[in-house]
Amino acid sequence: MSKSNLNIRFYLRTNHVNRDGTCAIMVRISVNGERTAFSTKLSADPNKWDADTNHVDGKSKADKELNRTLDDMRASIRNHYYELERYDALVTAEKVRNAFLGITVRTESLMQLFKEYVDECRSLLGISRTKATVQKYDRCYRRVQEFLKAKYKLSDIPLVEIGHKFITDLECYLRTVSKCNENTTAKFLQTFKMIIIRARNNGYIKGDPFANYKIRLKRVDRGYLTEEELKILRETPITSKRVAQVRDVFLFACYTGLAYIDLKLLRAENIRTSFDGNQWIMTHRHKTDTPVNVPILDIPMELIERYKGVSKKGYILPILSNQKMNQYLKDVAEACGIEKNITFHMARHTFATTVTLSQGVPIESVSKMLGHTQIKTTQIYARITNEKISRDMAALAEKMKSTSRKAASAEV
Repeated sequence: MSKSNLNIRFYLRTNHVNRDGTCAIMVRISVNGERTAFSTKLSADPNKWDADTNHVDGKSKADKELNRTLDDMRASIRNHYYELERYDALVTAEKVRNAFLGITVRTESLMQLFKEYVDECRSLLGISRTKATVQKYDRCYRRVQEFLKAKYKLSDIPLVEIGHKFITDLECYLRTVSKCNENTTAKFLQTFKMIIIRARNNGYIKGDPFANYKIRLKRVDRGYLTEEELKILRETPITSKRVAQVRDVFLFACYTGLAYIDLKLLRAENIRTSFDGNQWIMTHRHKTDTPVNVPILDIPMELIERYKGVSKKGYILPILSNQKMNQYLKDVAEACGIEKNITFHMARHTFATTVTLSQGVPIESVSKMLGHTQIKTTQIYARITNEKISRDMAALAEKMKSTSRKAASAEV
């Protein structure tokens, strides 16, 4: 804000005359057209008052003292205005008045705003917020809280004190003390940035602490199984019953694209006959509550029949904890001679890349079956393999040859 946005004017309250014939001197503060007025607790003879100079027109000692007091008040009001302008994103006439009168104005703080937002997300759970969203903000809230205590010995901090250094210090804390990897740190900072955006939108801060800071997400290739590896996985005999079950559950995920938690919660009522007369998996993603509808291929259908009645409480498959599953998948990989670090999440990447996209299924359909709301998310999962490129180019070459033959025949 510039100086011209502030206007200070002293005037007499002429509608009320004191017993000694004087009138109260009022001060009006205007900031960007917004006004507020209050009494100076001083009074002046209306016959001596100069409305142009906002002073009394007199040379007595009392008159000079009154004018000096008014000048001091004007200077003090300006100083409070400039101080507010330095730290407050939205300076109002009322804030200037309160600062001058010594009235404490609530300073918006980071953790208070953060907690309000987390509570708001919780209240909207199941309406416009998912459980995953609430958990994401709650985790970030706790990390920032830990950071404030460790770095500043504080439980909260005014929003106006958050700058570029705060962001870089938070990043350093997450990487060194919290032992977060590069992408986890980046995701925490992305979440924290949403709180800062909220603060800016509400007028609590003026600048953008993230203005010269770039959040970098490192692309991680989780890998996938090829057609040959899937064949080996299906056909390799495994003597251990528990390891064999884990292999089958993993295969089911490879051919349906379901995430671990969605597969764990899959029940008999989620298997339904669809419009085409075929059996489909119809459920919602636990993470985002997005609808997921997947036609059941022969291999997962065979597995459903194989484990019918094995799992309790109506669940389709016998599933261990995610940690146990990943431990046993190492044994599966070793038994099958697959030299890859197989994790359960790799199944979704395998479904997207090998089972669907490489077989000509459009990425839009793959995205829908994975329960993604954006194609760009699916592009992270799906890889265009060299085998698919080879098949696509062979088909193109054959099409071009056919066109050439038809053209040659037409000329004859």
